[in-house]
Amino acid sequence: MVSGRMDQLKSEPARAAPLSRERIRAALRPTPPALSASGPSLRPAAVLMPIVERDELSVLFTRRTEHLPSHAGQICFPGGRYHADDKTLIQTALREMEEEIGLPPDIVEVAGFLDSHETLNTGFAILPVVGFLRADFMLLVNPEEVAEVFEAPLAYILDPKNHAVRSVEREGVIREFYAIDYGAHTIWGATAAMIVNLSERLGLR
Repeated sequence: MVSGRMDQLKSEPARAAPLSRERIRAALRPTPPALSASGPSLRPAAVLMPIVERDELSVLFTRRTEHLPSHAGQICFPGGRYHADDKTLIQTALREMEEEIGLPPDIVEVAGFLDSHETLNTGFAILPVVGFLRADFMLLVNPEEVAEVFEAPLAYILDPKNHAVRSVEREGVIREFYAIDYGAHTIWGATAAMIVNLSERLGLR
């Protein structure tokens, strides 16, 4: 059974400065955090949150194909598990972006990092890398991994009014998670949690 509620907003939210490269960069971790690991079986992974530099900043998302072994059909950031030949988790995120949607690493300016995140159901400890993506990018989508690519306005997805808290019962245990509805898409789970983390670091929540 799934239920939902909207987060309650503060009665008098503080006025925040407009979103900008400088404000976003200042809110991020300048160096990667240590991956949290509540269990020895968690595998390291990394994702890239690509902020597209348009007149109104947006964020690029992918929808995974339905046949993938993990997170099938979900809205995600480009990313995946660490490979032995990756020098760093930053390289993991950039490599996965190129493999999934054909964007070369040099089109992204790494801005910083969010807090690490665990997905206990699928067994990953994830480093979220935030980068600025030039608006003149050309996609070359891998249809085996990616069913769709779309953008959502950064201000919209960071707004706490658009952050719902939903719950699901699994094997008698109720788990809560964030979800963000945007058009026909629902961004939820780890991806939504990372967005909420950025919203918090920017002082929006």
